[in-house]
Amino acid sequence: MKAFITVVGQDTVGVVAKVAGLCSQLNINIEDVTQSILQGMFAMIMLVDISGCNVSHEEMRARVAALGQEMGMQINITRQEVFDAMHTI
Repeated sequence: MKAFITVVGQDTVGVVAKVAGLCSQLNINIEDVTQSILQGMFAMIMLVDISGCNVSHEEMRARVAALGQEMGMQINITRQEVFDAMHTI
């Protein structure tokens, strides 16, 4: 099962490492990453495989939200089928 992790916020050292570290802890495989810094704002989208995740979907979302709060950034995870449904007319 695929999902997208989006990260947006003030650029700071270690953003990628912290998000990748959480993925590793949760057994989430990172398949693709794109990132950019736009006038001091960090933006990243990760395509991940969550089929091997070792916690429930609710726990996964809570851990992602907690990391975002800890870092002062907005971090979201959206399953690919939800993303596809939101963008299909």
